[in-house]
Amino acid sequence: MTTTTTLAGLPSLRGCVLGPSSWIEITQERVGTFADATDDRQWIHVDAERAVRESPFGGPIGHGFLTLSLLIPMWSEILTVSDAGMVVNYGLNRVRFPAAVPVGAKLRLSATLVDIEPVKGGLQVTAAASIERQGDDKPVCVAEPVFRFLG
Repeated sequence: MTTTTTLAGLPSLRGCVLGPSSWIEITQERVGTFADATDDRQWIHVDAERAVRESPFGGPIGHGFLTLSLLIPMWSEILTVSDAGMVVNYGLNRVRFPAAVPVGAKLRLSATLVDIEPVKGGLQVTAAASIERQGDDKPVCVAEPVFRFLG
């Protein structure tokens, strides 16, 4: 579910819950591609047979940072600022991975706009973001991303 606003209207959304985004499936191919891109080829992610035998999760799991990286495409689904010329991922105040993401899981994002403050050329938005796994109550990632929407 997308919320659309303008830079002038963005401050009125403080406290609003955005989303959820659509579901994204975590496939073994996606996990392998991420492992190759980051040189993080730990067996719990890329060796499915060993993960089934030895992992406490019963199979391979996605990287925590893969889950975090998917926050960006999911975020773009839940908030559109129509007159922003550019959106910059400014950083993160905190990140936690409370639950594993087994290969085959589907994830989606919901977020609350916690703070919106003026910065040179636009607005800085801090959100309380939660990435959930389909069929589970415990989030797989909670984070406080900070974005700059510039005019």
